[in-house]
Amino acid sequence: MEAKKKVVIIGSGPAGLTAAIYCARANLKPMVFEGFQAGGQLTMTTDVENFPGFPDGVMGPDLMDMLRAQATKFGAECIQKNVDSIDTSSYPYKVLVNKDSFTTDSIIIATGASAKLLDINGEELLMGRGLSTCATCDGFFYKDKNIHVIGGGDSAMEEAIYLTKFANKVTIIHRRDQLRASKIMSDRAMANKKIDFLLNTYPTEFIGDENGNLSAIKIVSSINSETSEIESDGVFIAIGHNPNTSLFKGVIDMDENGYIKTLGKSSKTNLKAIFACGDVQDSIYRQAITAAGSGCMAAIDAERYLEENNLE
Repeated sequence: MEAKKKVVIIGSGPAGLTAAIYCARANLKPMVFEGFQAGGQLTMTTDVENFPGFPDGVMGPDLMDMLRAQATKFGAECIQKNVDSIDTSSYPYKVLVNKDSFTTDSIIIATGASAKLLDINGEELLMGRGLSTCATCDGFFYKDKNIHVIGGGDSAMEEAIYLTKFANKVTIIHRRDQLRASKIMSDRAMANKKIDFLLNTYPTEFIGDENGNLSAIKIVSSINSETSEIESDGVFIAIGHNPNTSLFKGVIDMDENGYIKTLGKSSKTNLKAIFACGDVQDSIYRQAITAAGSGCMAAIDAERYLEENNLE
């Protein structure tokens, strides 16, 4: 089956669904391929308190449901399937999904980024229940608590320093005897009186209490393999992010870390009529609201391209 579209949006987080809202309101009837994790990373969070318009906070999955409902209200078509590949060898482009091929005048890439995880026992079960990958998102919930940050790079130092605004104590757990972070970030963390360090140590399991919330971490010494258990009110995993761009390797220009390069202050990529927004091209801010803003930019860029080329 082949169907022709004006805009195909790949991804359904805040960036993709905001792009869908704007494209739909421009009467472009966008097709959104949500992927199998419809709603993106926010579906893994509980309370979101820093998204404008929700003074009492909003559950991550509820927020994504509202964005999807808004997009479909204006005519977006949301399909919970993964895109297999895109064919840019000729224009219009083709988006391949299972055995179906969709010809499109423009593509908006909003596949996001995924936090690197440890793949240890309890991690999946306790994510959002004392275990987090975003200090900016969840730090507020740990006022006067004793929490841990796992990682030794700049990201871990940034998260730990930020968390000292709320927590009573922050302990950085790192498997080596020296941090990998830059000297300036290491020095800042070491100078902070609220931050302790547990070096030559790595976690092997996250342990929950009777209510299903995180209560402890099982750790192992890198030196002598001794195992112990430490109490924790919260754990932030800060070992980096991976942009979800494997689908576009060799097709779209990316930086050395796999983030899609956009031109200037726009959402334009190196290929005409292909735009990128959200965490897939943002290695710095990685917030729902900035992703939504860049989704708006991508939709406007796509609409202008179609208009300028008489494709509307």
